[in-house]
Amino acid sequence: MAPALLLIPAALASFILAFGTGVEFVRFTSLRPLLGGIPESGDARQGWLAALQDRSILAPLAWDLGLLLLFVGQHSLMAAERVKAWTSRYFGVLQRSLYVACTALALQLVMRYWEPIPKGPVLWEARAEPWATWVPLLCFVLHVISWLLIFSILLVFDYAELMGLKQVYYHVLGLGEPLALKSPRALRLFSHLRHPVCVELLTVLWVVPTLGTDRLLLAFLLTLYLGLAHGLDQQDLRYLRAQLQRKLHLLSRPQDGEAE
Repeated sequence: MAPALLLIPAALASFILAFGTGVEFVRFTSLRPLLGGIPESGDARQGWLAALQDRSILAPLAWDLGLLLLFVGQHSLMAAERVKAWTSRYFGVLQRSLYVACTALALQLVMRYWEPIPKGPVLWEARAEPWATWVPLLCFVLHVISWLLIFSILLVFDYAELMGLKQVYYHVLGLGEPLALKSPRALRLFSHLRHPVCVELLTVLWVVPTLGTDRLLLAFLLTLYLGLAHGLDQQDLRYLRAQLQRKLHLLSRPQDGEAE
């Protein structure tokens, strides 16, 4: 039992790292573009053709592209079946925790070393009134709704298992692999869906008052990645709806004390 209990701190450390990275990702994708202050004026920005010949814009753009490719490469490579089999062989029940920790570290690199391009061209920009007041407010509301939906969906998808905690907990208690206890409908859904919050993340990425060069790169590349990994069909949607209704029913059911 003692060696098994040593797995718990490792899984908890991975969970804390992932949770902190998630909080930082909210700041990076929502708070910074919405509350980050007044961007460069339109006169100081370059056009698209001029930007393609300006090294001061191309250099940080290439750097940001490299960071995104590093994250996408890690996220995809470690999700491959051969790599998962290798990590499972050497790390056992900590395989999911290792994947989560490496993903969090890769995302931390993206956020900490991201190079903004304030003088680059923009695809759209809400600067004139009344749009300069109402568009940021509308974006803020949509971001809040999107993040609330993301947190709700993660609860439906069993957040503890996604983060690797449940695997270690079941292992310590001798209950086996949690995924082996899932229904065939759940296994079918997991095989089709790389990321459970695709639409909400796309809203966060694209719905901003000013879509500058670096934000366009971030939104476009992650949209392409999410689109390639997203393959739900009608059976998956019916299963998701049934799971949501079941959990809402459990939450709304009166407690025993209240029933008496």
